[in-house]
Amino acid sequence: MTMSQLLDHVAILFFCVLKASSLHTFTAAVYEHAVILPNATLIPVSHEEALLLINQNLDLLEGAITSASKQGAHIIVTPEDGIYGFNFSRESIYPYLEDIPDPQVNWIPCNNPNRFGRTPVQERLSCLAKDNSIYIMANIGDKKPCNTSDPHCPPDGRYQYNTDVVFDSEGKLVARYHKQNLFLGEDEFNAPKEPEVVTFNTTFGKFGIFTCFDILFHDPAVTLVKDFHVDTILFPTAWMNVLPHLSAIEFHSAWAMGMGVNFLASNLHYPSKKMTGSGIYAPDSPRAFHYDMKTEEGKLLLSQLASHPHPTAVVNWTSYASGIEAPSRGNQEFKGIIFFDEFTFLELKGVAGNYTVCQKDLCCHLSYRMSEKRSDEVYVLGAFDGLHTVEGSYYLQICTLLKCKTTDLHTCGDSVETASTRFEMFSLSGTFETQYVFPEVLLSEIQLAPGEFQVSSDGRLCSQKPLSGPILTVTLFGRLYEKDSSPNAFSDPMAQVLRVMLIVVIPIVYSLSW
Repeated sequence: MTMSQLLDHVAILFFCVLKASSLHTFTAAVYEHAVILPNATLIPVSHEEALLLINQNLDLLEGAITSASKQGAHIIVTPEDGIYGFNFSRESIYPYLEDIPDPQVNWIPCNNPNRFGRTPVQERLSCLAKDNSIYIMANIGDKKPCNTSDPHCPPDGRYQYNTDVVFDSEGKLVARYHKQNLFLGEDEFNAPKEPEVVTFNTTFGKFGIFTCFDILFHDPAVTLVKDFHVDTILFPTAWMNVLPHLSAIEFHSAWAMGMGVNFLASNLHYPSKKMTGSGIYAPDSPRAFHYDMKTEEGKLLLSQLASHPHPTAVVNWTSYASGIEAPSRGNQEFKGIIFFDEFTFLELKGVAGNYTVCQKDLCCHLSYRMSEKRSDEVYVLGAFDGLHTVEGSYYLQICTLLKCKTTDLHTCGDSVETASTRFEMFSLSGTFETQYVFPEVLLSEIQLAPGEFQVSSDGRLCSQKPLSGPILTVTLFGRLYEKDSSPNAFSDPMAQVLRVMLIVVIPIVYSLSW
């Protein structure tokens, strides 16, 4: 046998072993963590005091990790800010940060903790992964020194990053991601100069990572799926629920369906700030989810997922709706506000019907049938086509069926959590100018409807049977990423005022919660 033939045999053998060791399914875990916060001070504490708080939170995370491992989980995701909390200044968060190296250094902190200086948090996470033979994702802070040779170097001589890390089942650091899209008030951190696209491979699929507010933007979220073809997204978040369209379980499950990937979302549990809602979502349906505004307890979720989800059918999001003529409704349309955006609404007057409402280039069509038309509840069909410019700048096209807070039409678009009206069927579609549309169905008491609806290839979001609960909203949430960078995005005086209000209000809300 020649050397060339020998190498060919070795390559074939290696491929066969690799294929045999790969898993068709895996068990995923996410933990909604009731975080222990630091004392309310902007004065930096010592590294020792910071580590005391970190270890209190790690003690709780260790319990969840150990339990997940015993139940056969291959990977667990923990939340953004889950190790040290939130509401820091740039200076006060510094004692909590560590220098996190590039994973290419091939490092197991549990075996060699001092290789990159003082790294007790990475050491403990590495040992937890190794001792429990499980992949662990955690969110911690990274610090990187810089100097005047770098024109972007901050005045204090360092970059500080909101950072996700992943340790494999042997304790090795295999992924590091610096959050790109920082939320309003996240001034303690820097954004990387360019979006980082971070992936890692396992025997149970290819994984990608992004954090919280990143989900609303193209990079790195969409890039990971469309260009790097990941199977599963790991998503740590500190998500404050905003109804009717941006509650955690509602939007995250819709993103999984719209993008055709598994999605593991781990949220903080802090009900006084409306932080709850974690889940394990497959492209076709949620597998497990948790929403709890009543207790102060954390929650561990586990579910089995396909390692390589079947490709979802291509949807032409405008096909059906573009063939429908919009009837004249005279003066029946009215305006209403949802999260600072002005929607065009049309009231649903009968127990069943067909309605169309338009705004700019978007026309939304709804067919529906209620079990009964209640006199104490009002539903509307709404459309929004425009640039949202409050806590960020992102262009939306939204078609929505939603319940108004009261029978007063001025309350349509306000947050509402309960409903009594049941729908026997619905079909919602719109003339979207984007392929990125996320289908949401949210029921009374903030519940999802697994297996009760589907998206057709011609762009209709349809019920498959009478829903198991009353409807809060049925929504097609479209994103036009190419229209985000509008030169006039922040020139609107009202948008500027709203941004200032949010910057002022968010820290006040945080301080009142302590």
